[in-house]
Amino acid sequence: MPRAVRFDHYGGLEVLDVVEVPTPAPEAGEALVRVKAAGINPGEASVREGFMHDRWPATFPSGQGSDLAGVVAAVGAGVDALAPGDEVLGWTDDRAAQAEEVLVPADQLVPKPAAVPWKVAGALHVAGATAWAATRAVGLRPGDTVAVSGAAGGVGSLAVQLARRAGARVIGLASEPNHEWLRAHGVEPVAYGDGLQARLPRLDAFVDTFGGGYVDLAIGLGVAPERIDTIIDFPASQRHPGVKTDGNAVGASADVLRELAGLIAAGELEVPIAATFPLERVRDAYALLAHRHTRGKIVLIP
Repeated sequence: MPRAVRFDHYGGLEVLDVVEVPTPAPEAGEALVRVKAAGINPGEASVREGFMHDRWPATFPSGQGSDLAGVVAAVGAGVDALAPGDEVLGWTDDRAAQAEEVLVPADQLVPKPAAVPWKVAGALHVAGATAWAATRAVGLRPGDTVAVSGAAGGVGSLAVQLARRAGARVIGLASEPNHEWLRAHGVEPVAYGDGLQARLPRLDAFVDTFGGGYVDLAIGLGVAPERIDTIIDFPASQRHPGVKTDGNAVGASADVLRELAGLIAAGELEVPIAATFPLERVRDAYALLAHRHTRGKIVLIP
């Protein structure tokens, strides 16, 4: 029987287990995917801890994960664009990606380019769609100066690259160990912390991937609210009318995923991988994620 990550009540890392589950059978419009890689994301930890119960309640026993890449094992009726043996990447909205096998709507899968490694393909959807939406929300034009908080994180590391592709001057807020990586990608690194406001140039836009007061900082620097996007600080968006909260829900589409995978295959976009873990070490993977100082993505390898 295939294995899958499960938890049967809200809690910390200790509630996560890897258990055997029945082999699912694809229904009409679905594909069964044997997972080669599955990314992990901060929102999944928030759901598991119960912090998102009012917004996204869990049904127990619950699985985890959205991002995935793997090989199609079987397809349901009406699925003509996929066949067993196809290599794909995509996402599930059923909190089920962290498993050896998962059912996925066929329209949420796209072909995996041969040049995209499994661990990158399996970590792309959530961070990629979020970064794609957030950078577009602030209306970047050639010559603009934009700052990105959490610039070396899973979303931020993609957002800075997409902002550069839009022709903007990009200021990346990150810790010193990540400055060299940012410079190598055409981004001007600035250390966060005390005195940050004085270290920043005049800004046209701000993309906040970290929270912790960056929206208020951007407002204080004179950035127009409609040119600020936060993917995490929703209370700040309510305090400052006009601030946007575009993220994964806006960018989640097969077309966006196909576009991003194509950029990666062409060597025009990098998804940094901080670490990989086997499925049975899912607790260790989320413990590392909780530090919030990893560069890029953490990936489970079933």
